[in-house]
Amino acid sequence: MSSLAEVARRAGVSKATASRALSGAAHVSPAAKERVVAAAAELGYVVSSTAASLVTGRTKNVGVITPFINRWFFAEVLEGIEGALIRAGYDLTLFRLPSEPEQRSRLFRYFLVRKRVDAIVCVGVELAPSEVELIQTLRRPAVGIGGEIPGITTMSINDDKASRLATRHLIGLGHTRIVHIGGDLREQLDFQVHARRLAGFRGAMDDAGLEHPDDFRPTAYSVPGGYAAAMTLLSDPESRPTAIVAGCDEIACGVITAARQLGILVPSGLSVVGIDDHPYAEMFGLTTVRQRPGEQGEQAVDLVVRAMGEPDGGLESKTIDIPIDLIVRSSTTAPPR
Repeated sequence: MSSLAEVARRAGVSKATASRALSGAAHVSPAAKERVVAAAAELGYVVSSTAASLVTGRTKNVGVITPFINRWFFAEVLEGIEGALIRAGYDLTLFRLPSEPEQRSRLFRYFLVRKRVDAIVCVGVELAPSEVELIQTLRRPAVGIGGEIPGITTMSINDDKASRLATRHLIGLGHTRIVHIGGDLREQLDFQVHARRLAGFRGAMDDAGLEHPDDFRPTAYSVPGGYAAAMTLLSDPESRPTAIVAGCDEIACGVITAARQLGILVPSGLSVVGIDDHPYAEMFGLTTVRQRPGEQGEQAVDLVVRAMGEPDGGLESKTIDIPIDLIVRSSTTAPPR
């Protein structure tokens, strides 16, 4: 295996210059850095991450904290984070947030310090003030995705606004008998996502002057959850709504599946709109509100990488509103006469 000294000799620079060039440190001319990188490639030299961290004080490692890795939104964000970190030359250490208070405390008090990360990204995690304080004591840039966390830069869509946008689309088509099938309020995600989307739906109905008694059906945030709720809701032709606002696209796909099984045509007999723009949405012809979770992950990495290049190495506390778009497909139309 080639050594750093051999790389330095091949590039015609000192060993110290070669080390700085390969570690990304400053004070190396572009020409010298180009020669060192070329020499390392020719000799098959790979920089030791441990040695580089001793020189720069950086681990080239970003810690990501998330409660789920197998749910669509979280998986999409993680994919965006991973791709952006690879392009930036950083490793990823993933921490799945445990639900037990004692284990959660150990994560923040012990594991984050032991793993030595250069920055932290929290995905869908509503941090307590004490947890924010612990992260700040590490003096590392931190970004949150999914909702506002005082003391940390965060980014998220406006869940109330997303649900209002979906509901107003149906109202604009002439629907008045609309029901929201969303997440169970007793099993909230962090940042009260289920409650915020229900509030947005009801706000849009109120703004339009529409009465909405018996307007909510709670269910699991999944295709089977949407299917089960819709099979019950749509079984009585006399009381069924003409349109449904689903809390997420997976629920909406379950609703469309149930409607087809009951012989209800979508959209002529029932309009359905979701939130997310899940990969299933286009296949189901689903009208939805797009939120681009992968891009949110990429943006979070961009923020922390740029912050690590700043002299103070930190981020100001602010909230970034992620834009959303209504994507109209074939699952919505005017109500049946």
